[in-house]
Amino acid sequence: MVKKIDVTQHVLTPKFFKLSPDEIKKLLETYNISDVQLPVISEKDPVAKAANLKAGDMIKIERKTPTGKSDYYRRVV
Repeated sequence: MVKKIDVTQHVLTPKFFKLSPDEIKKLLETYNISDVQLPVISEKDPVAKAANLKAGDMIKIERKTPTGKSDYYRRVV
């Protein structure tokens, strides 16, 4: 029997959140960009698979930095 590992619980995996349609709209308006201008993450990525993300979804990633935290956004393709 193969033991499944939850990659979302790994210490090196940053916290991530799926954005709602309202949050996506606000993000795009705030930065005056279109969704295709965001960096992408594959829906085949282990974290995307674990979170059941599909193409078209957008996520916010919170990464720890020496000065606090930084937010990054990705579009799932």
